[in-house]
Amino acid sequence: MSMLRTVALSLLLLSNVHAAAPDAVQTALAAPDRFAGDREEDAWRKSAQVLALLDLKPGMHVIDYLAGGGYNTELLSRIVGPSGRVYAYNNPPYAKYAGDTPAKRYANHRLPNVVEVGGAPETLDLPPHSLDAALFVQSYHDLHWRPKDGSWNTDPAKSLAQLAKAMKPGATVVVVDHVAAAGSDPAASVDALHRIDPAVLRKDFEAAGFRFDSSSDVLRNPADDHTKAVFDPAVRHHTDQVVYVFRMK
Repeated sequence: MSMLRTVALSLLLLSNVHAAAPDAVQTALAAPDRFAGDREEDAWRKSAQVLALLDLKPGMHVIDYLAGGGYNTELLSRIVGPSGRVYAYNNPPYAKYAGDTPAKRYANHRLPNVVEVGGAPETLDLPPHSLDAALFVQSYHDLHWRPKDGSWNTDPAKSLAQLAKAMKPGATVVVVDHVAAAGSDPAASVDALHRIDPAVLRKDFEAAGFRFDSSSDVLRNPADDHTKAVFDPAVRHHTDQVVYVFRMK
């Protein structure tokens, strides 16, 4: 075999090996020790498509913002690997709604690269310029929520400004949220329906210094007329959802 042919064959084999390398998101989803309940959520969450938008690499630092029970936190943990770090952020009301799921998920150093973070979003304390990415899944609208019992009263602008301090230049933010009718006042749509007008969402992030990059239709549902609360059985897990990608300037 000629030297030229040998080199060409070697390059072909190397390219095939590279092409066959497992996708980190798919590998995380396929992990055999995930919670059984999590697997049942993969399809309606479209997790493979959504998490791919973050373009995470091993060793990156990322925050799961208002992480709830940690469904996405666990997947992010597996994607960034042992040299990476995932901040699972919940303020006190969100932690209450999550129940004992976080305690079970993170028990016995099950996900050793996860750091649980609490406190008010306006005072979220993370190292400056330390985050490569942030993920909001069906949670950003809650920064506009004003429940009548006064248990939740955050300032979206101050909260995003605090997050922005922790983001690296060029860092990626993916936001998934339930769509409210165009022109809806979030003070009304969030309280009544837990939905937000995508125009409000985009305006908030751009005002905080994030540049709009792109959007995905993976979770859009034209059959949803935006009039039902997201917990209504008629639309639960099938609401019309916007997926926006932003970059830190």
